[in-house]
Amino acid sequence: MPAKARLYILNLDLPGQDVMPAGVLLEDRAQDRLHLRLRRDWEEIAPDEAEVLSAIAQDLESKAHEVGAEALLVYLQDTLSNILRLGGGEEIEVENFERDLGRYYRQNVRSAVIPFVTHIPRYSLAVAAGKFLENQEVSEEAWEEVTPGLKPVPGMFAARIEGHSMEPLIPDGSLCVFRSGVTGSRQGRLLLVEALGRGANDRHTVKRYHSEKSQASDGAWTHQRIRLEPLNPDFEAWNLDPEEDRYRIVAEFVAVLD
Repeated sequence: MPAKARLYILNLDLPGQDVMPAGVLLEDRAQDRLHLRLRRDWEEIAPDEAEVLSAIAQDLESKAHEVGAEALLVYLQDTLSNILRLGGGEEIEVENFERDLGRYYRQNVRSAVIPFVTHIPRYSLAVAAGKFLENQEVSEEAWEEVTPGLKPVPGMFAARIEGHSMEPLIPDGSLCVFRSGVTGSRQGRLLLVEALGRGANDRHTVKRYHSEKSQASDGAWTHQRIRLEPLNPDFEAWNLDPEEDRYRIVAEFVAVLD
């Protein structure tokens, strides 16, 4: 059931510049908790004020975990400087506070792109949370800002998931982070798998990877079965041809952005 919440926008009003969003706050009214996400590109947008703004951001994030939403909102109204102003207070309904916070942040804040520091590339790839989904030619669409707790590295990218078989962890339509260059054992990991040989219409799916191997007399191990498993019990797993050259492990699932 959706929760009642209030949506606030923290605005930055610098002399000689247009007012711009500095962050988003969601007030969980039932739990008296404030969820907030502030931009991190102060050096890019306000170099002269960057040190002060960064300190304010850290202070607000710390206080958000120490006091209730009502007390923090009063604190914000009483102590914000002339360049920061709290606006909004719109009544909304929220399904998941952290994911909806990210969605509202991306809708309202257009921060400077700092590749693989705050942002990762988003590809046109549509990934099936079901069986393989056909794609047109995959291309880079834009850069997506990741959540502050996620440390981007080269090889990370974002792609959209379609389907229900990986719910509740990966909701239908969610934007997810993947990391290419999967190393070590794949057993039990959530992997992005590509069916090769279709050119511009290659197919992709994300599933939990399970394999069964046998050892030959010469000591070599071979796959007897490769199984792709959903997380949603309403969906069935299925087997891949163990001839691995027909399939490629593209990346490992990392997190849901929204």
